[in-house]
Amino acid sequence: MATVRETTASCDEVWSVLSDGWNYATWVVGASRIRAVDPDWPSEGSKIHHSVGVWPAVLSDHTRSLGGHDGRELNLEARAMPYGKAHITLRLTPLAAGCRIEMIEHALTPPFNLIPDSVQHVLVHPRNTEALRRLALLAERSTSPA
Repeated sequence: MATVRETTASCDEVWSVLSDGWNYATWVVGASRIRAVDPDWPSEGSKIHHSVGVWPAVLSDHTRSLGGHDGRELNLEARAMPYGKAHITLRLTPLAAGCRIEMIEHALTPPFNLIPDSVQHVLVHPRNTEALRRLALLAERSTSPA
């Protein structure tokens, strides 16, 4: 199941935010800073080197692009070890006035991958809803409060 947000931003505007790895910590809930971005981000195999958490409990790891379809879909393997890895799909669908953003997340490592997908979705839904809100605001270049 996907977490969904509609935005007045076009698919190209949303893709512009996604394809700039330095924006990652701005829209991803839990990411606290970006340490480096591979120059070919978001091509398959490229990485965003980030940290998660709040100081002094900060973990440094990376998110790797698994590829997708330029301007329409991005598949990621997000890591926050020792907590685990997740597969995340971000899908953009054009609308008459803007686009629809879908975010699908599945745990890849035990013990979280043993939890049924429907339960995983319920657990990550609040965080992913906030992430999509931030992503949409960045794409809309909005300064008004939600």
